[in-house]
Amino acid sequence: MTPCPVCEGPVEIDSFDVDKGEVISCPECGTELLVTGLAPLSLEPAPEEDEEWT
Repeated sequence: MTPCPVCEGPVEIDSFDVDKGEVISCPECGTELLVTGLAPLSLEPAPEEDEEWT
């Protein structure tokens, strides 16, 4: 279990089920989190995507 960097809620993910650079959602607050490390599992808020206006 790794704490969410935003709400400190538990994020239960097996490091074998994700890849570095993958984006997941926190089950507590819904924030998109970027997997930045696998051993140990580390997360940070994912950068927001810029919307393109045409």
